[in-house]
Amino acid sequence: MIKEKLKRYEQVLNQIEDQQDKYAWLMDFGKNSMSHVDELKLDKFLVTGCQTRTWLIPGYVHQNNTMHFSADSDALISKGMVCLIADVFSGSTEEEIKDFDLQKFDTLHLDILLTPGRRNGVHNMLQTIKSYGK
Repeated sequence: MIKEKLKRYEQVLNQIEDQQDKYAWLMDFGKNSMSHVDELKLDKFLVTGCQTRTWLIPGYVHQNNTMHFSADSDALISKGMVCLIADVFSGSTEEEIKDFDLQKFDTLHLDILLTPGRRNGVHNMLQTIKSYGK
């Protein structure tokens, strides 16, 4: 499921030719993603190493042994990235998350759009997701 969702985002982003338009798409994705009530914005869900406060909140569905993630951030570009990452991994089992090669995210070519600080933040978002797939 992870690969299929990632492929879908790759197709969407590949249809956008201009790099600034891709950046705007990510920001719009963040803007249009659901914000979370302050009760869910706990320190234990903060992604360390991000330039802005960014939360990645895990949930577990016992009936089908899948994880679901919700996310939020104080900055739209970070929110767009963390919400995209949360969506890609939601609906996956811990095993699928643990076994997924994070370098496959390189197919999105987001490194071109992001500053080194933001790329580091995305790396930390992915590592946080990976840590939930024990």
